[in-house]
Amino acid sequence: MNPTPVVELEGVRKVFDGGTVALDGVTLTVYEGEFFSLLGPSGCGKTTLLRILGGFEVPDAGTVRIAGVDVREVPPYRRPVNTVFQNYALFPHMTVFDNIAFGLRMRRRPPAEVRRKVGWAMELVQIEGLSARRPHELSGGQKQRVALARALVNEPRVLLLDEPLGALDLKLRKQLQIELMRLQMELGTTFVYVTHDQEEALVMSDRMAVMQNGRLEQVGLPEELYERPKTAFVARFLGRSNLIEAHAVAPDRAETPFGPLRVSGGLTPGRRYLLGIRPEKLRLAREPWNRANTVTARVKEIVYTGAENQYILEARGGELVAYTLNADISEPGYEEYDYGETVHVHLPPENLVVIDEPIGDEPRPPAP
Repeated sequence: MNPTPVVELEGVRKVFDGGTVALDGVTLTVYEGEFFSLLGPSGCGKTTLLRILGGFEVPDAGTVRIAGVDVREVPPYRRPVNTVFQNYALFPHMTVFDNIAFGLRMRRRPPAEVRRKVGWAMELVQIEGLSARRPHELSGGQKQRVALARALVNEPRVLLLDEPLGALDLKLRKQLQIELMRLQMELGTTFVYVTHDQEEALVMSDRMAVMQNGRLEQVGLPEELYERPKTAFVARFLGRSNLIEAHAVAPDRAETPFGPLRVSGGLTPGRRYLLGIRPEKLRLAREPWNRANTVTARVKEIVYTGAENQYILEARGGELVAYTLNADISEPGYEEYDYGETVHVHLPPENLVVIDEPIGDEPRPPAP
């Protein structure tokens, strides 16, 4: 990834008729050659942000620069970007070749150049034999490849992708995820990718942003956001997380409804926090652990997902969720447990994350 900024947003705000705030002061930088994902629930503002980059919406306030140029007043067709939409937006009366060639012909490129570039784009997305077909003769995956080729043939500085795999079945979606990553690495084009699929964002992104209510909750590397979420929303939205209210009594120790818990540090004594731990970080055993941060619980529910078992555990201080791999391993933490069974749960201090959202200064007594 080149550290040269290619997309720069500063204080971007957008309010729709009726007073709905779609974007509330978004400031963000995307770098040259980066695969950057915008992740969030429906209505969080991610598609509005993409449309502003594409020139289909105008911000009410703030600055939008692409490749160092302020594009606020620049129409879509003059911006160095192309967009791939979820619904493909192909011309139904045109062949695959003509759909891909459309942008080049609008720019009045010579016929020989059009043939060469369309051939290159079709080979790139592996649809060489489909040039004479029309959209109604294509599968969903083939239509998506045509839409990608149509965008890439113009060699944009930035490719905007608005949930392009959302309408595809799971197997095809995973296949195209890999192909998109290959394309992006091969071309070095900057991708700005909108999705509501957490796994998709984690798998594909160099960096990503989680959005809520028109704001950026957290921006960073995928592993950063997953392992060290800064807000409760990020912890909950990006996978699943056990969130525990805690009253700090020392920089590395807190009182919680589950009893005293140790963390790696970062607490201010006297303040209340949320501690987060991912379900797969919990360790389960039938015999008591001779370690700090151990909780006794009862198996309340078991969810079998194929690769893992998900356990809903009922403890003195509330519910905990733990995931274990379905593996024939006798090591503690990997056995299978039964409904109603008593288990001993270890919460490793190094895996307890201090959520950067203090929730007050008044102590909360542990549950009796």
